[in-house]
Amino acid sequence: MTATDPAPPVHPGYSDTKEAHLKRLRRIEGQVRGIARMVDEEAYCIDVLTQVSAVTRALQAVSLGLLEEHVAHCVVDAARESDEAAAVKVDEVVAAVTRLVRS
Repeated sequence: MTATDPAPPVHPGYSDTKEAHLKRLRRIEGQVRGIARMVDEEAYCIDVLTQVSAVTRALQAVSLGLLEEHVAHCVVDAARESDEAAAVKVDEVVAAVTRLVRS
């Protein structure tokens, strides 16, 4: 590849499962609207908290799926490219896992 050649297109690791992720996120969005409605209607605190917990678990599941796909595709591809590229991707994963654990 020369300096004038365009860079190859970069596709996220979740490209093959994009529609499934979007479907799941739309479902979560509906759950969040439901929680807002519960608060607006002054639902019992524990019932609201139960729904918040369900949304939290659903978002965690999306996060873990995206993380798994990132490792399986982006990190593996970087490891095939070079040790340096792999190290960058591993650092990204560590930072992402740290954020997920702290949330």
